[in-house]
Amino acid sequence: QEYLVESGGGSVHPGGSLRFSCAASKKFYVMNWYRQAPGKDREFFTSITSDGITHYADDVKGRFTISRDNAKNTMYLQMNSLKPEDTAVYFCHARNKYELRDFWGQGIQVTVSS
Repeated sequence: QEYLVESGGGSVHPGGSLRFSCAASKKFYVMNWYRQAPGKDREFFTSITSDGITHYADDVKGRFTISRDNAKNTMYLQMNSLKPEDTAVYFCHARNKYELRDFWGQGIQVTVSS
């Protein structure tokens, strides 16, 4: 069975940090993070390929870092300098190289507030 299981998240004050992990059943070609704030569409914000090529949306550049350990089939997301607008449900996502099927983690709430 192919799966993604997220761990981490929580509530922090502005400027704080959180670290997520996403444990996968296999080495997916590309792994991603999406987030969905209340009343908004689900938004892509970072990705990493199995070769370590990364992409970041402008609003998280310099604050978030994506990485992966292929031996453990696990992806990590380090989030620093968190802002209230980062409040959302965060979803791990993955795809195989020659398939366009979507595999999703269960979603974890991140709340950044004073």
